[in-house]
Amino acid sequence: MMVVSREKQSFYDDVFSNLPQYLQTGDCLVLNNTRVFPARLRGRRNTPSGAEIELLLVRALTPEEKQWLVLAKPGKRVRKGDKLLFGLGLEATVEEQGEFGERTVTFHADEPVGGILERIGQIPLPPYIHRAPDSQDRERYQTVFSEKQGSAAAPTAGLHFTPEMLTRCLTAGAAIAYVTLHVGLGTFAPLREQDLSRIHLHEEYCEISAEHAAIMRDAKRLVCVGTTSVRTVETAMLRGGLEPVSGETNLFIYPGFHFRATGALLTNFHLPQSSLLMLVCALGGKDLVMAAYNHAVRERYRFFSYGDCMLVL
Repeated sequence: MMVVSREKQSFYDDVFSNLPQYLQTGDCLVLNNTRVFPARLRGRRNTPSGAEIELLLVRALTPEEKQWLVLAKPGKRVRKGDKLLFGLGLEATVEEQGEFGERTVTFHADEPVGGILERIGQIPLPPYIHRAPDSQDRERYQTVFSEKQGSAAAPTAGLHFTPEMLTRCLTAGAAIAYVTLHVGLGTFAPLREQDLSRIHLHEEYCEISAEHAAIMRDAKRLVCVGTTSVRTVETAMLRGGLEPVSGETNLFIYPGFHFRATGALLTNFHLPQSSLLMLVCALGGKDLVMAAYNHAVRERYRFFSYGDCMLVL
């Protein structure tokens, strides 16, 4: 774990097991309790060639989970009007075609779509893990506090925590509050526009309950675990304060943003041209964060989902 001090404009190396030492009475850890669902579907086009395709289910567009926003791979094989075939009698029609692999599809089946997806879908491991997911990944690619299913990727900063670490944080005097943001394209899609003011992220569902909003209001400092927790609490603040929230957010946080709730951030190391890195630069300051990233590269910190973390104080 790299520790970045905004006050001292410095950073140094530590280990995640020392996190409770940086917490104090009055702090509140904000954790995203979203749960990853088996969002990867493998199938084929209903054509004579029967070309194999893959869909990453990003977000259900209807309550009965029949229509979805998906990412198609390879995109050139999945075009508007295509019929797609999967197992257990599940079929899909491509309704809309986006520019970067995004598709809107409608599923057809003789039983509830959600139940079929649970049985034939695969956990969407990140693409740099070069193996097929197995049954253990359904739990390993989750935080220990995951609860509300709906993410196409794990909120990776939360993967560092164990039940024992959560207990140690409580013992250090910190409260714990849970929010929900279902990770989708708004989080992991790369930025393709140089002018940040022209970028609009995809919408993702977020939620804060009345109980956990009250816990956060009582805190002296919110220590957000993950960029998704930051975006959830800052969305709430922009809508009137730390009150219950339920709905979509496309909040894009980049340098110049005025943080209204976030006091500190625990996050993993992110890729260039990502909204996640922009958020960290907005909180820590671009020059300080980039210097810390250069140090991370030199010291061979691990990036990506199962990588190391950074605590911005």
